[in-house]
Formats: sequence, structure tokens, C-alpha cells
Amino acid sequence: MVLAQLGGSISRALAQMSNATVIDEKVLNDCLNEISRALLQADVQFKMVRDMQANIKRIVNLEALAAGTNKRRIMQQAVFTELCNMLDPGKPSFTPKKGKPSVVMFVGLQGSGKTTTCTKYAYYHQRKGFKPALVCADTFRAGAFDQLKQNATKAKIPFYGSYMESDPVKIAVEGVERFKKENCDLIIVDTSGRHKQEAALFEEMRQVSEATKPDLVIFVMDSSIGQAAFDQAQAFKQSVSVGAVIITKMDGHAKGGGALSAVAATKSPVIFIGTGEHIDEFEVFDVKPFVSRLLGMGDWSGFMDKIHEVVPTDQQPELLQKLSEGSFTLRLMYEQFQNILKMGPIGQVFSMLPGFSAELMPKGHEKESQAKIKRYMTMMDSMTEAELDSTNPKLMTESRIIRIARGSGRPVRDVMDMLEEYKRLAKIWGKMKGLKIPKKGEMSALSRNMNVQHMSKVLPPQMLKQIGGMGGLQSLMKQMGSKEMSGMFGGMGGER
Repeated sequence: MVLAQLGGSISRALAQMSNATVIDEKVLNDCLNEISRALLQADVQFKMVRDMQANIKRIVNLEALAAGTNKRRIMQQAVFTELCNMLDPGKPSFTPKKGKPSVVMFVGLQGSGKTTTCTKYAYYHQRKGFKPALVCADTFRAGAFDQLKQNATKAKIPFYGSYMESDPVKIAVEGVERFKKENCDLIIVDTSGRHKQEAALFEEMRQVSEATKPDLVIFVMDSSIGQAAFDQAQAFKQSVSVGAVIITKMDGHAKGGGALSAVAATKSPVIFIGTGEHIDEFEVFDVKPFVSRLLGMGDWSGFMDKIHEVVPTDQQPELLQKLSEGSFTLRLMYEQFQNILKMGPIGQVFSMLPGFSAELMPKGHEKESQAKIKRYMTMMDSMTEAELDSTNPKLMTESRIIRIARGSGRPVRDVMDMLEEYKRLAKIWGKMKGLKIPKKGEMSALSRNMNVQHMSKVLPPQMLKQIGGMGGLQSLMKQMGSKEMSGMFGGMGGER
């Protein structure tokens, strides 16, 4: 993912600090300089980096801290909090409501992926029970209406536009009125792309905004824009009242730090991120889980939401019961692989559970990983019921392995690899034994259901050491809210 390099650099800086025998001013400054360098290299605006460094130094005042205080943990928490503050303007964006017509206008630079993002936004809400519609008010770019028409048809979403009319304001007004009469509750207006030097196009954007009176204006930003992000985002904010940001192309190799700068410029929250070309490669953006994943801590709450979204309702209690019992069979692994493939882009799913990611999902090899999972499933199709339901690894004798290899048309080595993956996941799953899993909408219960003893078993020894052993873990659980705790818990994939 685009910000993975930044996350890796920050994690390494924190790890180096954790390895220091004594945390003094020099260690703190070295760590902060390393983090600042990583942010600047990722195209985050200099002023934001400078302010973050000053804030962390104010929070982690080594002289003022009492003797025996866990300085490492305070430092890690300060970095987590400051990164969250960078991405969180502190005010929520407008949220559409079912049954009540809402107009949402999309603005952004040329080539930022606005038209595709409009369709993704509509499709996301359609799956949530909304009745969306798309209006193409982009008369500037040749083929804009054709693209929107093609996307909307594929997603089965009603659309409006014109090949003959050249006035975007007229098209926007007619489209909005038509879909209001058809009782659509989410009317999305796509506008022409522009940059801050194009005064005429900015004027057109203002006119469309005044004519349609949108409930929300969304600024769509390409993650690769770099240092120019702040100025461009500010120019849009000055022309129309931008209320939210969507960042696109987060699956590329761009540095992506400009995304952080856009939030500061528009003082608007990021609500979604586009993580690929396909219509379902669109993630809801939640600051704390995102930063948690950025720092390699995973996102347990996001993974649970995915489970609730993908696993059929009648299977959920059984799956969660098995998770809390800690019993893991090959059949269960097969079912979870099926669910993971349904969850969407595999890289996103695995980044929520780093325990899975290291072996199955090497960086930049998502397609190969997907193919590997499918191969594993083909091999499991050649197994007997008894083999799939057994929790005894000794059952898999050499003759059985050869039979499975022949039946699936795979080399014996591949079957051995699959069984090793099963053992590794069974070990992680076993550490979840006794954990009470909350139902959907009850994520706040997660932190209440976890005791220090249980957490210390699940945590990898290295991570436990970094947060200051049992005492540090106890303080951390008291101090952190349920959501941060949920985010961190996703990273506790057990021993490597």
C-alpha cells in the first residue's frame, strides 16, 4: 500500500528507541528526527512536520516525567496521537440519510479519478440500501459522459447527462430535479476537473454549486500529487465549501504524504480511500485504525466489520464461537480463505491482520498470494471429511499427503507448504482461546472483555517488551480507549 513505506520507517524509528538502554534527550531527538525525515520524504508539508515534532517534545518532556515512568510507551502513544491529529480535523462530515434526498458534488484536479470515484461512492451506498443516481456535469472533457455512462450501467445505477447541452449548470440542475422526482435519496454530481490556475473553470464550479445547493462537496485527490497538495486543496476550499476528502490511487507507488497535507488545507476529514481500479476497491477511512495499520499494529475492528459484512449471518455465531474456543481445523481454514477472497482486495484484508500477512502476503505480491490461497483450497478439495475436521496434525501421514498431491495435481512440496501454513494459523488461533468476541456494533465491549493475562499470552514477546512488560500493558489498557485498543489488537498475531 502507498503509505506502507512511511509506516515502516516510523515503526523502525520507534523500534530503535525501544532497544536503547536509557531513554534520554539524544535518543528522543534521534527518534523524532528519523520520523520527521520519513514524513518529509513522503511529501508531507514541512510546517505540519515541524508542528508535530514540537507537540511530541511537549508531551514527552523527559525532565518533567516522574522516575519509573515508561518513557517508551509515552513516546509511542504521542506519535500515534499526533499522526491521528494530522489526519483528523476534529469535525465529522455530512452523512447522507436514507429516504431523504441529498445532493453530493465532486470536485478535484484533472486526472484525479473523480468520475470513477463518483461511481464507487454511489455503489458503496447502493449496497447500504440507498437509492443513488449520477449526474454528469462535466462538459469540458471529451468522453466524460461516456465514461460515467459505462461505469453507471455496469453498477446498475441511474445516470443523467447530455451530448448536446454544453452548459454544465443547466445539466446539473435538470439532473438533480429529475432524480428528486424519482425519489433518489443520493444524487451525485460529477464536475469538470481543473487546477487552481483555471479561473474560468473555478467560476463554473461555483455556479454549479450555487445552482444545485449540494449538502456535501467532496474534494477528490490523487495520492501521488506530492507537495502541491496543500496549495491545490486550499484553492478548492476557497472556491466552494469542501466538506470532505476522498484520496484515490492508494494502491500505487506514490509517496502519498500529500494526502495528510490536503486534510490540513481543507480542514475536512478524509471519508474514503480508493485502493484500486475496481468498483469495490473503496475503503471507509477511519483515522485511528488507519494509523494503527500504518504503524503495523493492524486493525482488529476493521477485520471484525469485514467478517460481519462477508460471513453469512447464520454462520457468524458458529465462527466466533470457534474463534473463542481456539479449535482450528483445515475445514475452518478453507472457510476463512473463502471469506477472505470475498472480502475484496486481499492486501487490505491481510493488513488488518499482520499475523497472516508476513507469510501469505509479501509486499507487492497480492495476485500471487491470491493464487496461493486458491491452490491451497484446491488441495483441500482432495481431502476426506475426516482430514478436514481433524485437529490432530499426526493424521496427515506421508501416504495421505501423496494422495492429496495426486488428487489436486500439485507437487507434494505444495501440500507440505499448505500444512505448514495450517499449523502456523492454528497456533495463532489457539492463542485466541477464551476471548469473548463482541457482536456487530459492540466493538467497545472488546476492551472490557480482555484481561491483562490473556493479552500478554496473545502479544508477541517482542511487542510486550516494547510496551514495558505486564505493567506497561496494564497502564496501556487503562489509558487507551476501546477503539485504539481494538486497532492495536489486530496486530497481535502471535509469534512469528
